[in-house]
Amino acid sequence: MELYLDTSDVAAVRRLARIFPLAGVTTNPSIVAAGGRPLDALLPALREALGGQGRLFAQVLANDADEMVAEAKRLRGMVADIVVKVPVTAQGLAAIKMLKQEGIPTLGTAVYGAAQGLMAALAGADYVAPYVNRIDAQGGSGIRSVEELQQLLALHAPQAKVLAASFKTPRQALDCLLAGCQAITLPLDVAQQMIASPAVDAAVEKFAVEWEGAFGRRGL
Repeated sequence: MELYLDTSDVAAVRRLARIFPLAGVTTNPSIVAAGGRPLDALLPALREALGGQGRLFAQVLANDADEMVAEAKRLRGMVADIVVKVPVTAQGLAAIKMLKQEGIPTLGTAVYGAAQGLMAALAGADYVAPYVNRIDAQGGSGIRSVEELQQLLALHAPQAKVLAASFKTPRQALDCLLAGCQAITLPLDVAQQMIASPAVDAAVEKFAVEWEGAFGRRGL
């Protein structure tokens, strides 16, 4: 299973890379814009924060297939092995096909349905990113869409992976993993909630207090 952080916060990536078994970092235009750091500076900084390892994802902004391909090549000039995120529109599907022919890995993003995700995989996308919470917000079932997409890829495009995105709670992420997702990307708050528990903190403190009461110190 591949675990990614969905962020442009370099300091947070550096801190959490010591804790989580991270496969890399995903970004999107909104995340990058919120951080205010240009991609040509941000991407190398994220790679450094990951210890010089890990996979990075960045998204094209163009709406035309040829321009998407040109932007993808510019992104590859910033980080040679970057995975290019391409929205799964008609033009995006055309761009994914062209990028596949050039050996440039892609992620089909902004996926709101299983059929849409399958088309991206058949076009050549290495990853497909269903927007779990956003599907829920529109009255659908994000987890059900993930389950359907998993089944479709297993049957028709086994070379592609679901990289589930758009989470508001750890439960959503866990349900995706139970559905068989091979990759997920978590916003910082959800990632930190995955390992935060008042009950655990209370149990650890109780151990320390009782040890100190018995031996006069907290350490071994």
